[in-house]
Amino acid sequence: MPGSRRHAGGPRPATGDAAEAGIKPAAIEAWLSELGLVPGARAERAGIVAWDVALDGRRRRDLRTTLILDPAIGAIVWAHLAPPIGDGLRKSYRMLLRWNEDFPLAKFSVADDGRPILAVEVPARWLSLDELGLALARVVLVADQVFDETRGWLWIGGRVPDDYAARPIRNQGLLDRFGPRLGELAELGDLAELGDAVDEPVGRAAAGSPGIPRVAGG
Repeated sequence: MPGSRRHAGGPRPATGDAAEAGIKPAAIEAWLSELGLVPGARAERAGIVAWDVALDGRRRRDLRTTLILDPAIGAIVWAHLAPPIGDGLRKSYRMLLRWNEDFPLAKFSVADDGRPILAVEVPARWLSLDELGLALARVVLVADQVFDETRGWLWIGGRVPDDYAARPIRNQGLLDRFGPRLGELAELGDLAELGDAVDEPVGRAAAGSPGIPRVAGG
């Protein structure tokens, strides 16, 4: 039901003004380190800096995420939910629209190449270690919430590989620290509680052998 997943835990103004303080890339990297996250190499273009980082949830593992620092906006946590879902999939697009209602502080969209995207923004005036941690935790916990509905985008037949639930949660400290502040998002069972397959796979996953991933590390 739309709205049933609404929760507390929205951003609060940080001490001082991040825009005036001029948050630097080195500060973001220091915050990521303090949060126990290991980003990829820094990429910079026209004053905008980005890092790739993989996030693990209680259900979703290895969520490919890009952290973008734009001085004019703040920070954007941009998660790649799945590979391109293709054209003409009305059910998939309806789900993305519904999730935009269900999760008011998260934005679902489709990239130019067809990939479904989940994003959370932190305005420059609020940007701090605490708010960045909340945004990263929110992204992966929202991905957990929609995991059962996105399995058909990730694996043929929506079947989770046998060893998937056994993969360690590399950022458990992030979930422990910020999960309690994200209300209903953190109230979710682990992957073992899910069935073996979705009844009606969504997306472009074709019939075939169960457990074959559509993307590496999906």
